[in-house]
Amino acid sequence: MIHCHTMAKAKVAVTIDSKILGDLDTLIATHRFPNRSQAIEAALVDKIDRLKHTRLARESAKLDPRQEKAEADEGLAMDAATWPEY
Repeated sequence: MIHCHTMAKAKVAVTIDSKILGDLDTLIATHRFPNRSQAIEAALVDKIDRLKHTRLARESAKLDPRQEKAEADEGLAMDAATWPEY
């Protein structure tokens, strides 16, 4: 079960697909969360954390795939000469 830190909270109304709501209620029925509010809050915290940690994807997008492949292949060729025979 996930517990959130105690902090000021605001009440909001949201519209949720009935299938998702059914899945959410199943999580509550199986005691994964005590109620809908805490389950939704935990899901939002997880999603926001994931969105904040996008630096690797941003930096990777800056790389030139052809150049990266050429450098990797060059490194493999150099390493192959030092591999022991089996």
